[in-house]
Amino acid sequence: MQRIGIIGGGAWGSALALTARRAGREVVLWAREEEVVAVINRDHANPLFLPGVALDPAIVATRELGEAARGAEALLLVAPAQHLRALAQALSPHLPPRLPLVICVKGIEEGSGALMTEVVADALPEAPLAVLSGPTFAGEVARGLPTAVTLASADRALGERLIAALGTRSFRPYLADDLVGAQIGGAVKNVLAIACGIVMGRGLGDNARAALITRGLAEMVRLARVKGGRSETLMGLSGLGDLVLTCTGPQSRNQSLGVALGEGRGLAEILAGRHSVAEGVTSAAAAAALASRLGVDMPITAAVDAILHRGAAIDVAIAGLLARPFKSEAL
Repeated sequence: MQRIGIIGGGAWGSALALTARRAGREVVLWAREEEVVAVINRDHANPLFLPGVALDPAIVATRELGEAARGAEALLLVAPAQHLRALAQALSPHLPPRLPLVICVKGIEEGSGALMTEVVADALPEAPLAVLSGPTFAGEVARGLPTAVTLASADRALGERLIAALGTRSFRPYLADDLVGAQIGGAVKNVLAIACGIVMGRGLGDNARAALITRGLAEMVRLARVKGGRSETLMGLSGLGDLVLTCTGPQSRNQSLGVALGEGRGLAEILAGRHSVAEGVTSAAAAAALASRLGVDMPITAAVDAILHRGAAIDVAIAGLLARPFKSEAL
């Protein structure tokens, strides 16, 4: 694979464009915002989403989906989760039937409860799909700091080709075949990071955060199992690795949002001051609804959903979690 198209011009899309260039690939990046395309092509930077990072001058940005797809041997889909269905539908006229698509966004679709592979398969049923997930702060990847990720593909040969196309000494993909588990980990960890932020913003301490991470991991495992994923996937980079990073790293958009909530700020005020998407906000409602429909017990996820979307008071939600009956730690 020599030519890679990247669909999404935010921080993560730009970081992946730099990664692909370091691996020696030709890169065309699609962005929705005209000003982002202009500044990438003119100044080789993306200050709106990835400030302070120089982009490789060979990265070409475009607002035309057809240009990003033309000649590409794989497309990385890096748009926000709730826009992925519309974007996949818009891509349909521009794609050859068997062009590999790598889903690099973490989320669950609101309303349908669909995973991102299910969303893309609805719009582009012939496309081979893979999932790229794991503990990745975009700024660190963009600066070439050591990073390990999961590359999940049901087709081992395709997975190996993608790893050969994207892997470098500092960006190390590990091959897996559990697309469901990789996606559940990536989506639910954002919800749990908001919960961890609330805990820290309320001053409840590191013990509480460690307990929340651990019991949150149990929620991820339960949902993944019911959806057909495997427990061991959630113990890897796309599960535990991503969960720990997002719940403890100060760069986490979702954790910082939770901290602000815990300190007493309103959700609308927090979101109004941000350019980047905190996927956990929408994934909380989608994951809670999906868990309810499937009969999966996810009390932390439900509490975050109640705080964000149902007017629940933070202290009442916390008290509800602490009042739950004692039980076995077994999943």
